Amino acid sequence: MSVKIDILALLQQKIPANAVQYCWDLWHEDPFHFTVTRSRSSKLGDFRYRPDRKLQQITINHDLNPYQCLITYIHEVAHHRAFKRYGRAIKPHGIEWKTTFQKLMSPMLSDLVFPKDILLPLKRYLVNPKASTGADIFLSREVRKYDIKEADLFVTYLSDVKVGNHFTLRGRQFQKESTRRTRILCLEVKTGRKYLISGNAEVEEY
Repeated sequence: MSVKIDILALLQQKIPANAVQYCWDLWHEDPFHFTVTRSRSSKLGDFRYRPDRKLQQITINHDLNPYQCLITYIHEVAHHRAFKRYGRAIKPHGIEWKTTFQKLMSPMLSDLVFPKDILLPLKRYLVNPKASTGADIFLSREVRKYDIKEADLFVTYLSDVKVGNHFTLRGRQFQKESTRRTRILCLEVKTGRKYLISGNAEVEEY
């Protein structure tokens, strides 16, 4: 099986059907190694520019829902093209990447590709895109609704926990103190240390 067919088959498995041809065209115009990897808690995808490589590599976590996968794919392709066009001196998520990402995402901003509940916050996010969609509470919540979860599983986000209440996160106990933009100041009960945690973190109240 050829690499072209391999890439097409992978995209067909991972992203919305109406986005497959466009995303394959992005790869075909300027090819790169495309790999689906294990889940990584620190990132959804990855691109690292290596001047010693003829073909660069883009990786995406295997467990992303189709809409998150599409956004992440184009996010990483924008890195690939920005570094290639502007050189290694640019900031990873600077103006060069932002404008490239906005341009590449523009043809996908349709309800034929994204559900309307994702489309509106996605358009707002793209006015000034951040390093991660997780930094945008509204977009992140709408996208995560389409994650594959166990039936009737109720998710509590840290932003929904009342100030002063206690919760657990990855086995550690915290108390919510105050909100600072998209991050929330929390006190770890055991150590007395304070941490800034994303409001999108899934937690368990107790």
